[in-house]
Amino acid sequence: MISVRHVSKTFQSGGSTTYALNDVSLEVAPGEIYGVIGQSGAGKSTLIRAINLLERPDSGTVTVDGDELTALNPAGLRAARRKIGMVFQHFNLLSGRTVQGNVELGLEIIGVDGAERRRRSLEILDLVGLVNKRDSYPSELSGGQKQRVGIARALAANPKVLLSDEATSALDPETTRSILDLIKTINVELGLTVLLITHEMDVVKRVCDSAALIEGGRIVESGPIVSLISTPGSRLAHDLFPLGAVPPSDGNTIVEITFSGGTADRPVISQLARAYGLDISILGAAIETIGGSQAGRTRLQLPGSVAENAAPIKDLREQGLLVEIVGEAS
Repeated sequence: MISVRHVSKTFQSGGSTTYALNDVSLEVAPGEIYGVIGQSGAGKSTLIRAINLLERPDSGTVTVDGDELTALNPAGLRAARRKIGMVFQHFNLLSGRTVQGNVELGLEIIGVDGAERRRRSLEILDLVGLVNKRDSYPSELSGGQKQRVGIARALAANPKVLLSDEATSALDPETTRSILDLIKTINVELGLTVLLITHEMDVVKRVCDSAALIEGGRIVESGPIVSLISTPGSRLAHDLFPLGAVPPSDGNTIVEITFSGGTADRPVISQLARAYGLDISILGAAIETIGGSQAGRTRLQLPGSVAENAAPIKDLREQGLLVEIVGEAS
């Protein structure tokens, strides 16, 4: 649904050139929620603005639902943008318009008649749970309600793609969860493809099917969450299940076991201890529900050297678990 290929974008400042995006490529499948995560200044906002050409790339192509936006003339681009809704961090509502008036704005701009605007705006306000606030003004709403209006406005023209630019970063944790649940609901009910950018790993955990890590304008890692979890050395997977610093091994072997799907409910540790007569210490664990199933990482200390633990480590790997040795006897 979204294809970004070899996109670069530079900005000039004080005689120097800064790469906001540097040869960025990613693919978002129809109907999935795709998260792009990175710290401030990593290039996230430039990327999402490049996808609807609010920022035109210096090079590369952007294709949405079969339309190569970077090749369209202004009229063609305006038409193609009707397939794309966008939700902003700071809501960007018009203070002088009611909730319903804000939702109708985009429809008004593209020439939808009054009766149809009213019908569609009430339909979408019902979907986001705000039809009872249709006559209220933005100043009368909470932050979460304002963002629901922003989402309704983005959905009013029935787009195929929803872009979310840090839509939850200005909200408290409980409101963030409710907005993310709403995004998931509309993703399922409307078959909407969603690309969101965030600096919060909890957002990726809660709703994303796939994710990409962006640093210094480059995509350094990307893929479906279930694949990343089972990828050795994946930084995104480690950030999904943080265990803190690895302690000294003190003459033992420290391993981290990553599990997901069918491996999540097995009594792996107790079976291993019985089978090999090991006194296993659990040094840490992080478990999350991702994509409707449990996944996580457990850090274990096995007595003895890596060589002495070759058999139990092999056993774990043969069970389909990702096993990484993170500490060993010197």
